[in-house]
Amino acid sequence: MQALNDQISIMKGKYFYLIHVQYLGFRFHGWAKQPGIKTVHHMIDRTLKYVLGKETPFKTLGSSRTDAMVSANHSVFELFVNDPLELDSFMVDVNANLPADIRVLEIETIDETFNVIQSPKVKEYQYLFTYGEKPHPFCASIVACFPWKLDIERMKEGAEVFQGSHNFQKYCTKPNENTVFNRTIDSSYIAENELYSASFFPEKSFIFFISGKGFMRHQIRLMMGQLVQLGRGNISLDQLKASIQNPDEKPLETIAPASGLILNRINFD
Repeated sequence: MQALNDQISIMKGKYFYLIHVQYLGFRFHGWAKQPGIKTVHHMIDRTLKYVLGKETPFKTLGSSRTDAMVSANHSVFELFVNDPLELDSFMVDVNANLPADIRVLEIETIDETFNVIQSPKVKEYQYLFTYGEKPHPFCASIVACFPWKLDIERMKEGAEVFQGSHNFQKYCTKPNENTVFNRTIDSSYIAENELYSASFFPEKSFIFFISGKGFMRHQIRLMMGQLVQLGRGNISLDQLKASIQNPDEKPLETIAPASGLILNRINFD
């Protein structure tokens, strides 16, 4: 009963914090907690329980559920506690106890009017990829490699097709009856990678940049899959356009690997 009362108290909240984080998703089964599986949210909550103390009730609420092996250059979650925190020392303690592939970037104080899920926001994603010869294994955590020759210029044309408001029914896996297929893509383009570098990176790599207010399950990876099919010459630009203008219920089969996808930033209005 006391544990239930603590949860109710935390949900009402006394002190509210927005915590900005980044993580390498390669060894995690996504953000959301799952029984017996290592996830980012699980590791964060376990660390907070240690830093705050086992007897201190708290609750966390994430803003975005990334898939298994997907990384985040910037994501956020809310922390609800009953007592105020000394933010500088708390941030040091949390980072000292988090695993090396998760890092807190910033902690800010918010109030009860803010909701990390319902507040208007834009999510920026990047999909980092190369093609041809298999690159150094160290690239595996963030760079997807496609073994075929790809027409990058054609893929650039295809990426621009996604921009604007369209019906993305074919670009969602396992939708439910309430899924909204009409989505607006604020920006969508491919450019040569000038953001990420390492001595073991391939000579050339590319980034699919995409942003919007919300994406469905596997939507971006399915979009990238179609761009790869376009780059291989397996579909035409007209077929790509038709997939979002007059979609049928037949799901797309080509989904790009998760490891190339990065949640780059969440911008709140």
